[in-house]
Amino acid sequence: MKRMKRIGILTSGGDASGMNAAIRSIARSAISAGLEAYGINYGFAGLVAGNIRRLESKDMDGIIDRGGTILYSARFPEFAEEKTQLKGIEQLKKFGIDALVVIGGDGSYHGAERLTQHGFNSIGVPGTIDNDIPGTDFTVGFDTAVNVALDALDRINDTATSHQRTFVVEVMGRGAGDIALWAGIAADADAIVIPEREYDVKKIAEHLKHNYENGKDHGLIVLAEGVMSAADFKAELDQYGDFDSRAITLGHIQRGGRPTAKDRVLASMFGDYAVRLLLEGKGGLAIGIRDNKLVATDIIDTLENHKHITDVSLLDLNDRLRF
Repeated sequence: MKRMKRIGILTSGGDASGMNAAIRSIARSAISAGLEAYGINYGFAGLVAGNIRRLESKDMDGIIDRGGTILYSARFPEFAEEKTQLKGIEQLKKFGIDALVVIGGDGSYHGAERLTQHGFNSIGVPGTIDNDIPGTDFTVGFDTAVNVALDALDRINDTATSHQRTFVVEVMGRGAGDIALWAGIAADADAIVIPEREYDVKKIAEHLKHNYENGKDHGLIVLAEGVMSAADFKAELDQYGDFDSRAITLGHIQRGGRPTAKDRVLASMFGDYAVRLLLEGKGGLAIGIRDNKLVATDIIDTLENHKHITDVSLLDLNDRLRF
């Protein structure tokens, strides 16, 4: 078997805090093992264009605490085409890169899956705030996004209390309700609405009225973006009473900012594990963490036969604690 000499690193899709920590971990683990690390700018678009540069250990100084990605990112739907995938592999071979680590979410994983199907050794590291990747309990960037959302919810709660209003706050997550669940429980939300479970806006309105009757004069509803917009939910809620409601969309602030300690450590663990697996001659894998243990699963099987499962028992927990 040919000895591996060079590892490529690519970030793709939406940025997530902790991506830089993952880049740092992969590059430094590779260099410490006697390999060369190459960064690919602008995701799969940069791969096809050959926008590739060698990374030195000194390039990794001072990036573990930075949000975003120093390798940048770009949407590139053209990578779904086989001819474009083969162009990417040509560039990897041109630079003598033997294996590729892709950091990103669902779309990024599918890109790594296509390379794997073409016989190019690729490993996926889950980096997305949405926490919607199968094969792992947590993704890099999720914890930071939850804490950013929580900080905003705490501030909104202050205003809700001061003005006796109900706020409907829409958080990100694509089709997953994980951010809404975790941030909503931590913020003492009166209701959390997620795509994974049907909701009854009339019951939510009745709960708010019950609170008012018992002395609570404000409300907080945390809404996952995969359900509907905050404005649309507010319109539904207003049909069942006058709550002096306001709709807020937190938006992209949830993607940026300094990564939490958990995201920095998780990214470091994932990156180092990816390199160790490649050194063992293993590829075509998706890295994750389950029950606080690192795992690696076949990337094709993971994407084609498994789905992310949101822990909806947290919704039941919030229901029990809100009375």
